[in-house]
Amino acid sequence: MERLATAWAIFQGLLIEALPFLLIGVGIASLARWLAPGGAWLRKLPRDPLLGPLTGAALGFALPACECGNVPVARRLLAGGAPLGTALGFLFAAPVLNPIVLASTWAAFPNQPWLLAARPAGALLLALLLASVLRLLPETALLDPVLLEERRLSQPLAEVGLLERRTGLVGAVSPPPLPAKPTRPPLQEVLQHGSREFLDLAALLVLGCVIAATVQTLLPRSWLLAVGGAPTLSVLSLMLLAVVVSVCSSVDAFLALGFAAQITPGALLAFLVLGPVVDLKLLGLFRVLLQPRAIAITAAAATVAVLVLGQWVNLVLL
Repeated sequence: MERLATAWAIFQGLLIEALPFLLIGVGIASLARWLAPGGAWLRKLPRDPLLGPLTGAALGFALPACECGNVPVARRLLAGGAPLGTALGFLFAAPVLNPIVLASTWAAFPNQPWLLAARPAGALLLALLLASVLRLLPETALLDPVLLEERRLSQPLAEVGLLERRTGLVGAVSPPPLPAKPTRPPLQEVLQHGSREFLDLAALLVLGCVIAATVQTLLPRSWLLAVGGAPTLSVLSLMLLAVVVSVCSSVDAFLALGFAAQITPGALLAFLVLGPVVDLKLLGLFRVLLQPRAIAITAAAATVAVLVLGQWVNLVLL
């Protein structure tokens, strides 16, 4: 009974913490859809393998949302026809490269200037790596099928039915031609579309929070912090802790402050860099963007890269 109460408390904390940012993200995506119908400006973003992800990462400075809120914005970028590298750069880097997270990191660790520089730099390098790896996959193997169809038509899902999008499913129906000049959709339609998107993402978020709360209850943090002084095991344990606790990037620095003195510098950086990209609640939200194979590749590549980064920091600072 005590474990059930603990799991319920953890679940509530995760959900209450993430829902406002998810709502902000859906609001930003809906506003962009209303102000820029057709997304012509998105297709003008850089397609260069390096400049594209850097541009996407730079967009994070203007958006005060954590990783949960960035998912609907990244989906809007992809659906509107933004270059793949730019959208992926935003998805993976913006959870750290935004004003709230940068300010919270500074507030939690004002006496560790190396961390204030290393966290955004590590997040940027990780985003560049993941964008480069995922761009090797064809879009058909990378993106969720519904998102892929919406991206191909560069118009909202609400305006064209799924059967009209997929030629050959029913009587080889051809998709409707794109209008020469997209018109601004009615505000009521935008609000309805945004509400459906929020509810769909909220359902995935709830599922992720349930899984994270269950795992946290069954796997006490003390086990993971017990090896905090070992150069390699500390990095691995804090990476696992980041995935399990699934706390938003806007407050994870304050959580890390509670055990920073018990762990190595590389483990601390690994916790702050990996969590905003891979955690239990995020894996569910990614399903509206990526196919399962792409999510697995993202998790594996991020894990290896952050492990190497943490090890390198320990070699330099220990």
